[in-house]
Amino acid sequence: MPYVIASACIDVNDKACVDECPVDCIYEGERKSYINPKECIDCGACEPVCPVEAITQDRRVADGDEPFVEDNRDFFTEVLPGRDEPLGAPGGAAKIGIVGVDTPLVAAR
Repeated sequence: MPYVIASACIDVNDKACVDECPVDCIYEGERKSYINPKECIDCGACEPVCPVEAITQDRRVADGDEPFVEDNRDFFTEVLPGRDEPLGAPGGAAKIGIVGVDTPLVAAR
């Protein structure tokens, strides 16, 4: 997983990154957004436009944000609350719209 969105996005969710992503791989939960690791092309276009610096490469997350590397992946591979199956890799966030739910890690913060 090249890029992840960490804790600084929670309850801010500016979405400037969505406009910059050339492959539409940033999905919107209820309180933050998530980068689909199967769809991301590791271009880095999203990182510099994030006003709260929540986006980094998975190996450069801030101290204390390490759990968000796995959590970002879980958003797509685990069954989220209120859903019947994992999101997987649907081929672009615009196809499914706002997911409107977060992972348990984010919901608990």
